[in-house]
Amino acid sequence: MKRLKSRGSPARSSTGRREKRPLIFVAGEPVLVNEFGPLCTGAGYRVASRLNPGEPAAAPARKLNSSTRIPRGVFLAVELTNTDLGLKRKNLEAIDRALPRSVAILTSSLTVSTTEQASWVRNPRRLLGIGALPTLLSNKLIELAPSVQTDREIVGQARDFFSKLGKEIAVVQDRVGMVLPRILCMLINEASFALMEEIASPADLDTAMKLGTNYPHGPIEWADRIGIRQVVSVLRALHADLGEERYRTSPLLQLMARGDAWWRT
Repeated sequence: MKRLKSRGSPARSSTGRREKRPLIFVAGEPVLVNEFGPLCTGAGYRVASRLNPGEPAAAPARKLNSSTRIPRGVFLAVELTNTDLGLKRKNLEAIDRALPRSVAILTSSLTVSTTEQASWVRNPRRLLGIGALPTLLSNKLIELAPSVQTDREIVGQARDFFSKLGKEIAVVQDRVGMVLPRILCMLINEASFALMEEIASPADLDTAMKLGTNYPHGPIEWADRIGIRQVVSVLRALHADLGEERYRTSPLLQLMARGDAWWRT
């Protein structure tokens, strides 16, 4: 029986030598970089990373190479910032300047659309939005949001890349929040209003949602896993984009995002 090559393993040249593994450059918030980077190394890629300054860096599951400069020979670049759009723009502009036009750039587009981000760079055709939220990057599904300028070839490259990471692909409209992140953040927001009104305790809210809807986690558990600042950033972006009352961030979440309150106290 012919032995199949393991997914993501380095290819061999015609001479039998191992070829150099493709290099991925990942920049952004530590919580997202440290989740996404190991997914890439686990699929056989090399990863060079640059973390946004001024944020706590949780220890990654696997050691990632830190790089102050964007290295040469990058196969694919990924920008993962949701909470600081000024810093996100600086990251994207630097990546766009440093890499050849043929290199695709994937960027989290939960708090700012891919189309708006495309106006920040000189080569908008290679930019493709992805749904990057803490813990969701490790899920089976990844959402892609191309802008009207995104080249179809870039979408194809992203499909191939994520398939090597073992993920299913859903192509969605280029809208703030995308699909699953929007729904999750709205659930968390509604749960926080329920807490303020003393409708139920945090534990009871989680139990009601898990047993009543068969969700793997309740809204309070999801908030703890994703991070309050990330949730508030998505909700604020949705409210600014759509102007609808249902996306108004609860006062409790706003307090918690500043570290002034906590669910379970």
